[in-house]
Amino acid sequence: MAVVLGGVLIPLVYLLLRAFQADPGTLWDLVVRGRTLRLLWNTVGLTAGVLAGTSALALPLAWLTTRTALPGRKALTLLGVLPLAVPGYVMAYALMATTGEYGTLAQTLGLVVPRLSGYTGAWLALSLSTFPYLFLNLRTAFLGLDPSLEESAQALGRGRWRVFVQVVLPQLRPAFLSGGLLVALHVLGDFGVVSLMRYDTFSYALYIQYAASYDRIYAACLALMLLILTGAILLLEARLLKGLLFHRTESGTSRTAVRYELGRWRWGGYAFALGVAGLSVVLPAGTVGYWMTDAAAGGVPWAGLGAALWDSVSASAPAAVLAALLALPVAYLGVRHPSPWTRVVERAAYLGYATPPLAFALALIVFSLGVVPFAYQTLALLVTAYALHFMAEAVGPVRSALYQAPPHLEEAARSLGRSPLGAFVSVTFPLVRRGLLVSMAFVFLSAMKELPLTFLLAPIGFETLALNTWSYAEEAMFGQAAPYALTIMFVSALFVGVLLLREQASERPAAAERT
Repeated sequence: MAVVLGGVLIPLVYLLLRAFQADPGTLWDLVVRGRTLRLLWNTVGLTAGVLAGTSALALPLAWLTTRTALPGRKALTLLGVLPLAVPGYVMAYALMATTGEYGTLAQTLGLVVPRLSGYTGAWLALSLSTFPYLFLNLRTAFLGLDPSLEESAQALGRGRWRVFVQVVLPQLRPAFLSGGLLVALHVLGDFGVVSLMRYDTFSYALYIQYAASYDRIYAACLALMLLILTGAILLLEARLLKGLLFHRTESGTSRTAVRYELGRWRWGGYAFALGVAGLSVVLPAGTVGYWMTDAAAGGVPWAGLGAALWDSVSASAPAAVLAALLALPVAYLGVRHPSPWTRVVERAAYLGYATPPLAFALALIVFSLGVVPFAYQTLALLVTAYALHFMAEAVGPVRSALYQAPPHLEEAARSLGRSPLGAFVSVTFPLVRRGLLVSMAFVFLSAMKELPLTFLLAPIGFETLALNTWSYAEEAMFGQAAPYALTIMFVSALFVGVLLLREQASERPAAAERT
């Protein structure tokens, strides 16, 4: 707990010290100036819009892949997760390159679509690249639901739609809140998409202030206002989660829910799922593939590509494991032993994710140079920064799994002589393993695409796939960026595929036991 609290509070202390270098009058002028209020309006509006967009994409897709007998559900699940492998800035470039008078649609089909930019472009790019966070949380929750409540409601004469609205949706609230929180925090901290789409938000303004070294005090004020906004979201989420319990209380084992036969509606299900996949996977992959033709003509830099791949994996994989290990006790205490102290620790875990990456990295630089100078510009510092920053992505899935793990099983194990740790390892850990795997997937995929932390904290000569993709794409050298972007998507997709295979392997013994 001390590691979690210390790691996430360091950036906050740094921002406070920076901001209070100015006198109170100056601080007040910075807060109430017109541009700051416009940034607040833009940021809140974009976050709300993306939450609505991701919900509209994730909920139907999660239901189709878990509660229906639709053939090809495994492939549709993979397509629903693959957008996590596409960096947001690549998604934005793809949308911009497809639209406009000289876009791909105009050149190939003669269809001129106004170039996406501003709020619409940022909303669409962020919705398409972040909805898998909500999709995976909802999918995990659907798989863990006990169908007895639905069957009881149907026995009382409720139709399927009313059962879904009145029985199923309330049980999905933890997954909605966990996934929605990740989406909101991602939108609040993003600067790549909003900068390309020319849409001013807090994070983009903060990046400009730090990068151009205009006014570090104003940048600290912007970061603190962003943290206050994030804190309000965290408090709201904690309030909505308070008192929720959805595990079984009666004896016996849970059963797998009956899958619905869609009949002629299956074509509508396929159209929706494939349409989402086309926009979120095929479009960016096809655009990057088009860039790849230029790269192939000039020769693919295999040596540099291999080195960048190794650097990316060597930092992302340890960060994923470390973040999951840090998130497990935080989520366990929050669910099993709720108290003001555990709630503070759980909410504090989100501060690292809520802190703008650039400010987070600068704070760690100041801390490492002053306290542990030997750690500066080392791989260990970068891995720690990844783990602390993305730990919020690991907490949500573990917490959702713990809400569905009956605590009386652990109590029974302790009554039989097991120690608290032994009871947890033998009884509870197998029930939350799926959530841990999802947590590690989230962190790995996010770390593979991370830019600001890598810019400032990476060792000398450490060049990841994300750094190479961004540096080339920023200069409109799309052909040179293509091999690195494709490698990010390929490795991430491979990792997601392995994750889904492990999940299905763990489901088969459980299904056999229930039958």
